[in-house]
Amino acid sequence: MKKKNLIKYTSFILTGLIIIGFAIAYFVSTTFQQSVNEFWNVMWSGDQQKISNKVDDFGIWGAVVIILLIVLQMFLVVFPSWLPMIVAALVFGTIPSILISSTGVFLASSIGFFIGSEISENSLQKFIKKKTFDQLDYWISNYGFWSIVIFRISPFLSNDAISVIAGGLKMNYFRFISATMIGIVPLATAIALFANDINTLKTGLYWLGGAGVLIYGVFIYIDHKKRKKNKE
Repeated sequence: MKKKNLIKYTSFILTGLIIIGFAIAYFVSTTFQQSVNEFWNVMWSGDQQKISNKVDDFGIWGAVVIILLIVLQMFLVVFPSWLPMIVAALVFGTIPSILISSTGVFLASSIGFFIGSEISENSLQKFIKKKTFDQLDYWISNYGFWSIVIFRISPFLSNDAISVIAGGLKMNYFRFISATMIGIVPLATAIALFANDINTLKTGLYWLGGAGVLIYGVFIYIDHKKRKKNKE
């Protein structure tokens, strides 16, 4: 429990320090402030090349900006979750972008999980229908680890609502974050390797995600049948 609390507070503190550092730079440096305002407008355009050029203008702070975007995306959902990863790859290259993207997802997922863990099951059921809640509870209890892996590795499924739900249903944090990283590292790697060819990247990611979901669906179907048969 102490180790879990240490990670919990570390993730909050680290994110807080990044935000505070960013805020200080924003109010201290007029140039930085103007760049941030321009960048926000560019982000809304959705133009990957323009966004990449703008992040590059931040220099070393660009990595911090991308991590913040990944964390903020969990709460704001104003752009696709994989967009900051593509920008990281275009600006920083393969290895650094994998580390930056993984760090951002680690922080965002941990924060989402710990926010969920503070919500009681009774409170969670106020926002989720009982039937849906029971189904989610069943899937998290029996297939939580690999479900989260699939959610992370599939760009059209990846979203941090699963972090809050996993925390709310009291999934073990270390299993949760292990599954998150197992799923997100291959996704971040694929994005880093093919970011320069967006069409190929998108096609590859959807094939990867689709194949993963299909294989996982077959596994779940067979396992569910076995469980049902054993109960009978």
